Amino acid sequence: MSERLDRPQADKRRFGFLPRKSRRSDPDRMGAATEGIARFLGTTRFLIYLTVFCIVWLVWNTWAPESVRFDSAANGFTALTLMLSLQASYAAPLILLAQNRQDDRDRVAAEQDRQRAERSLADTEYLAREVAALRHAVNETATRDFVRSELRALLEELQREDDDREASR
Repeated sequence: MSERLDRPQADKRRFGFLPRKSRRSDPDRMGAATEGIARFLGTTRFLIYLTVFCIVWLVWNTWAPESVRFDSAANGFTALTLMLSLQASYAAPLILLAQNRQDDRDRVAAEQDRQRAERSLADTEYLAREVAALRHAVNETATRDFVRSELRALLEELQREDDDREASR
């Protein structure tokens, strides 16, 4: 038995950088990556990088020696136009994927908020019933004044009975 059980199994990779089971099959990981790219595309840093890239491209292909230019100004910088179109064609779906994931998160959050509101309403209704029951129970509870008046009434009744017995003797 050549494998050691006290060490984790070596990561067997295909092509040197992809794990054996490709990470592309995990939609959450792909969605998180697309969100990261879409967020970066919406930053000032990306706009500055893209602007600097275009300026360097235009300056190089306008003022560099003819032998090292790779995109002709006479053709309207066709290669630059194609590269920017390619970037835009990839950016739009990535942004839509990020928006779809955000919609899904918003939908889940709204459902959780609705459930929380239902629980709060149920708890409030329960507490309202309990308070009403306590008020009803307190109203039926004999107060000190009520007990005194009842005792006075009994005492008066007993005194009348005593007076009636003495009078009948």
